[in-house]
Amino acid sequence: QAQLVESGGGLVQNGGSLRLSCAASGSFFSVNAMRWYRQAPGKQRELVAAITSGGSTYYGDSVKGRFAISRDNAKNTVYLQMNSLQSEDTSVYYCNADISLTRSIIRAYWGQGTQVTVSS
Repeated sequence: QAQLVESGGGLVQNGGSLRLSCAASGSFFSVNAMRWYRQAPGKQRELVAAITSGGSTYYGDSVKGRFAISRDNAKNTVYLQMNSLQSEDTSVYYCNADISLTRSIIRAYWGQGTQVTVSS
């Protein structure tokens, strides 16, 4: 089995920066695509950014040019560098990853979520 553990959320002022981390741990074969989602109260969960095991990236329109996703495959860890934060970025941020438990079994895992609050 595997688990994802997130860290790095908190309170930041408008225009500030934060870096989120999410580490996969446990017993598994490999970690494939990794993603960051966010969900604000009363809103649907939104895909923020994604990165493949090879390093290809995707960004949601609302964060392009401000957020950067990266990963350290040796540490099975994905990062989200968030710059120029705005009040609209206030959400719970969730890490998601497709993890190969064996060569033929792939499952999706979610982190517990970390709160990011941007104050004006």
